[in-house]
Order: sequence, then C-alpha cells, then structure tokens
Amino acid sequence: MTSQAGLWIDHRQAVIVLLEDKSETIKRIESDMEKHVRYSGASDTQAADGHNDAAEDIRDRRFDNHLNTYYDEVIAALHEVESILIMGPGEAKGELQKRLEGHEASRHVVAVETADKMTDGQIVAQVKHHFHV
Repeated sequence: MTSQAGLWIDHRQAVIVLLEDKSETIKRIESDMEKHVRYSGASDTQAADGHNDAAEDIRDRRFDNHLNTYYDEVIAALHEVESILIMGPGEAKGELQKRLEGHEASRHVVAVETADKMTDGQIVAQVKHHFHV
C-alpha cells in the first residue's frame, strides 16, 4: 500500500507523486482537453433566437462529462493511499476534492493548496516537503 500521494492538477493534466517506503513514482494523467472557454453572455441577436445558448449548453455538458471521466481516472490512481495532498493553480483542485466526496479517498485528503505551474521535480520536492520525507 502506498502511504502518501501528492498531485498537481489542472483541467489538462494531473501529475501524481506516489511515495512508498523510500521510493517515489510519478504518474501523469492527461485529460485530452483543450482549454474551455465559458462565455459571459450572448449578443442580443443570439439571445433572441436562443440557438447559440443551446449549443453552448451542449458544449458545457460535454466539458463537464469529460472532466468527470478525467477526475474518475485520477481518483482510481489514488485508491490505495493513506494521505493525499492536492495542489493546482485553478478550479480543478477544488472540483477534484468535491468529486472525491462519497469516495473512501476523500477521508485521506490532508491538504488542498494553490500552486502555479510546476515541473515534475518541483512537485516531487513539494510533496516530500509536505510529508516530511
């Protein structure tokens, strides 16, 4: 059983560092998504026919479904850990934490931290520092 894990996550990828005994394993999970753009509003012409709103709703549903599949893959990679550190720059870390609710792994989340883009080496160092390894 892996005792600790730290992960850096955004909507495009998750970098998971698994710490066990004196070794570490890095696993990368790609979401295969392009950056999602949410529109703040529609023009008067678009709002009048409602057509673009429906297309945007379909895009949003596809985006959400794709994210849920991605988060499930990340959660599956964490199923045997005792402690989890979640890091990331934007909304994905909180979305993953919320998605973890109802999973046994949610009890193992020890911290959620904001972290900008990091190299794999920086992620490993941060995870080791957090868990005092």
